[in-house]
Amino acid sequence: MAVAKTQADWELLARRSRRDRRIKHGLLIAFLTLVTIPVIVPFFWVFVISISARTGGVESDVLWRACAILVPAVFAYGVAHTAFRSVRQRIYAAVILVLLAVVGLAITVGDDLHLYNYRFMVNPNLVEELRGAATAGGQFPWVWVAFVNSLIVAATSMALKVTVATLAGYYLSRFAFRGRSQFLQGLLILEVFHPWMLTIPIFLVIFWIGLLNTLAGPILVLTAIDLPFFIFIMKGFFDAVPWDIEMSAMTDGASRRQAFRMVVLPQVRGGIIAIAVLGFIKGWEEYVFVTALRTGNSYWVMSTYLYYVAEDVMGVDYGVVAAVSVIYIIPSLALYLFCQKFLTQLTLGGVKG
Repeated sequence: MAVAKTQADWELLARRSRRDRRIKHGLLIAFLTLVTIPVIVPFFWVFVISISARTGGVESDVLWRACAILVPAVFAYGVAHTAFRSVRQRIYAAVILVLLAVVGLAITVGDDLHLYNYRFMVNPNLVEELRGAATAGGQFPWVWVAFVNSLIVAATSMALKVTVATLAGYYLSRFAFRGRSQFLQGLLILEVFHPWMLTIPIFLVIFWIGLLNTLAGPILVLTAIDLPFFIFIMKGFFDAVPWDIEMSAMTDGASRRQAFRMVVLPQVRGGIIAIAVLGFIKGWEEYVFVTALRTGNSYWVMSTYLYYVAEDVMGVDYGVVAAVSVIYIIPSLALYLFCQKFLTQLTLGGVKG
């Protein structure tokens, strides 16, 4: 009798605990949803404007009707992604929600949807046409020229940042040398000053070394600006890797280089991916230095292309501006989605064995 009563009490406590956990989890999701809505709605507005705005302007009721379909669909996928563990189930949920969203958009705003604002992707002279006589002379390139230049700047600076920060972080973590503490203090001091304060000195240095009006100039500047912070990040990751792991590999016959490449680097993969994503995004979105380090129209990147589209002297075409913004966002968004599994599971250190 007493055993049955004790078991019933435990089952009651277990049900109460599961209920409390579900309530807390639901409240947390609801809170995060409410906080996220003001952040993501503007991005949906940009997308909706890009596929609905016409020369006469933007209709606000179209924005709200479209967002009433898109926002719930995104949050529904977030719930499905959390609830389903199987990749196949998540894919099915995504396909079903996309189909429902397409049908909902077709019903609510189908007559207002079009792709005319994306004509800049096939019309090399669109910017000149929008800006009228003020752009006579073929000053403005095709958007794909700016897109490729942005990829070159972002990818090259990312590769340099990852390589230098990884090697420097490892050296600072593993070796004691004279001036090490002063070097670390110097990196901290560099982080105090905002890089925009150094625009004029940087311009003069780039001019004197002959890299003005080249993509190499902003690539080197962006690399130098971000390196102090990235070196500190990688040093923290290397500090968390036990020395015993590396020493065991060298005891078993591996060289220092082999131990670094095959034992230590896999332990800090999360940090490398993190600084790679941050480095690419900072290079992709850069505007100040890619503009300050050129004179005339020597090169174009997506940030300067978007600026001149938005600064139309003949009247801003908001649909085209929104469409260019959507194309501008896609690489950073795709990179984050591809790497989100690693970014949300960052760990420090390794396992002794």
